[in-house]
Amino acid sequence: MNEPAHSEAEREIEVLMGLHPKGFDLSLNRIRRLLGNLGNPHLKLPPVIHVAGTNGKGSVTAFCRVLLEAAGLSVHVHTSPHLVRWHERYRIGVKGGPGQFVDDAVFADALRRIAAVNAGEPITVFEILTAVTFLLFSEQPADVAIIEVGLGGRFDATNVIDNPAVSVIMPISLDHQPYLGDRVELIAAEKAGIMKRGLPVVIGHQEHDAARDVLVTTAERLNCPLSVFGQDYFAHEEFGRLIYQDEFGLSDLPLPRLPGRHQYGNAAAAIRAVKAAGFTVTDAMAETAMTSVEWPGRLQSLSEGKLLVHAPEGAEIWVDGGHNPGAGEVIAEAMAGFEERQSRPLYLIIGMLNTKDPIGYFRAFSDIAVHVFTVPIRGTDAAIDPVVLAHAAYDADLVAEPMSSVAEALEAIRERADPDMPAPRILIGGSLYVVGNVLADNGTPPK
Repeated sequence: MNEPAHSEAEREIEVLMGLHPKGFDLSLNRIRRLLGNLGNPHLKLPPVIHVAGTNGKGSVTAFCRVLLEAAGLSVHVHTSPHLVRWHERYRIGVKGGPGQFVDDAVFADALRRIAAVNAGEPITVFEILTAVTFLLFSEQPADVAIIEVGLGGRFDATNVIDNPAVSVIMPISLDHQPYLGDRVELIAAEKAGIMKRGLPVVIGHQEHDAARDVLVTTAERLNCPLSVFGQDYFAHEEFGRLIYQDEFGLSDLPLPRLPGRHQYGNAAAAIRAVKAAGFTVTDAMAETAMTSVEWPGRLQSLSEGKLLVHAPEGAEIWVDGGHNPGAGEVIAEAMAGFEERQSRPLYLIIGMLNTKDPIGYFRAFSDIAVHVFTVPIRGTDAAIDPVVLAHAAYDADLVAEPMSSVAEALEAIRERADPDMPAPRILIGGSLYVVGNVLADNGTPPK
């Protein structure tokens, strides 16, 4: 999101952005035409785990990857958006080891070939980047591919996959309403569009019964073998362990390395999805996955880096790109859980896009945050002005003030910190763009 064009691939993307729209224009006609002219690479993939949802789809993708890699399998992974560099969207599977971000020369070559084949026809940059996924994943061998939906499901450019090994729908809440609808059941109907007749579907934990009902009804109408969290598979914490259960038995596992209770459901959905896709999941695989999983920018702890010199000594700093009310609730729950273990005053440093619901996000923190600092965002022209965003926090019963940067906000927290009190806990987020800015400035990009 924030990278300067230092690489060959990044320069190619800058050219494409000058020629084609950067936003979403939900349709499958353009991507199908382009893929047809490329020889239909989307029909030449290894078994695909296709993942949609408002929240949690990135985490479940990360869990699925480490589960499969723990079995020695090579796993291609497509996620979006990226945090610092475009290359993060394409992880190329390596036999017997962890996948690696795509090589820059390979990435640039794929972009040039796709641009040449497209020959100036109308298309969005996201559709071109999705075509890159299919081209790369079809030309380099792997045992499985995990492909995350970009927006919605039914008309997302990834939804040309006609024969997924499993379709996974993670928690659904309000987000992208102009594209997907203003009620969770409408959004659920769009997400359910990735389900394919007669093929397995895994539904993750759903906070909203209306969303769950739409997903279940759609899967049943399509005669999909169906697994629903809380009905067909379960997960809970017991004595500091994660207990997973389905009809195949019970597994007593370490708690996931990713913090927050919401990750129990994400881990469970991944285990179930990998099984539904036809792969064996042993307890040894699951234990390795729980203790090794990583997902940058989602309740990620910052313990080193350039930005930390601006923070109070001993401060606990977290970054998270969650940006809708549903994400705010699970992040706030995680922060409250940290508070139970070690009491610290909680400060928020938040930037958000103008397509989001800032008051809904901030309300989740109204009882636990002592102060909010709002910041601008680099790399987008759709950021909410920090002054306007501070007013939104105020409307959610929080004390807030605008700042010019994350570094300035950290300095302000340092000035406020009481040396006789525990060092503060600081959450930086509200947007994946903010997280990308922070990881770039901190010198700790995803690897």
